[in-house]
Amino acid sequence: MAELYIGTSGYDYPEWKSTFYPQNIKRADFLSYYAGQFNSLELNGTYYKMPTCEQMKNMINRTNGKIKFSIKAFNGLTHTADKSQYQSLSNEFKKALEPLQNDNLLLCVLLQFPESFHYEKDQRIYLDLLLKEFNDMPVVIEMRNAKWQKKQVFSELRQRQTGWCITDTPKQKPDYITTSEIAYIRFHGRNAQNWYKGDNITRYDYLYSDDELQSFISPIILLLQNTKIVQLFFNNHAKSQAVINAKKIEMLLKSCKDSSFHIELP
Repeated sequence: MAELYIGTSGYDYPEWKSTFYPQNIKRADFLSYYAGQFNSLELNGTYYKMPTCEQMKNMINRTNGKIKFSIKAFNGLTHTADKSQYQSLSNEFKKALEPLQNDNLLLCVLLQFPESFHYEKDQRIYLDLLLKEFNDMPVVIEMRNAKWQKKQVFSELRQRQTGWCITDTPKQKPDYITTSEIAYIRFHGRNAQNWYKGDNITRYDYLYSDDELQSFISPIILLLQNTKIVQLFFNNHAKSQAVINAKKIEMLLKSCKDSSFHIELP
């Protein structure tokens, strides 16, 4: 029976106060409150700063082990892509995640590559080397450059049991490709006007309509029928829109009369 995980990309947003977090809550209590609302979290602070074991232990303590984590890889592994440093950075990153692995709270590592990471020989070699470093962990890759969407790439990922991230953006609509036992969808929003300009808040300022969310339900059910784990994360974090949409899609899926998947949500 497939497992379903729903959450948001990040949680530490002070602007979510009064719309998601209680107005009088302390920032240090955001995570524990979040853990009472969702069963999973895509942790993206690890992209900006290398995590540590102590930080991951702290995450577990603050959530009482109630949620599982997808961890976005440090940008030095995906955006700098330096062959002289990837092994040491990989080892440091993996070491930090050991507490999550030991408590069976690690859903996967997300390797998100920028549009500048082209489908070229040097980049393909680097990706192969990096995936070998993470062959003892569940991994999902997100490619912002559409030229990676090739049958040969999908075939190679299946051989390595590496997941393919399904994305919804103004430029790229979901392809619903799966290359491992994990199906992973990131909802970035469809703010085409500001996608290539402005800051991250402006770029991800988008609220999916009920009709738009409904259009994802049938494909998600198919993913649940054909994989072991389905992860849905909303990155449209401006104005608490991520939590609004995450709760709505949770409700839509709960209302489905289908026994092929299991929803165990707060």
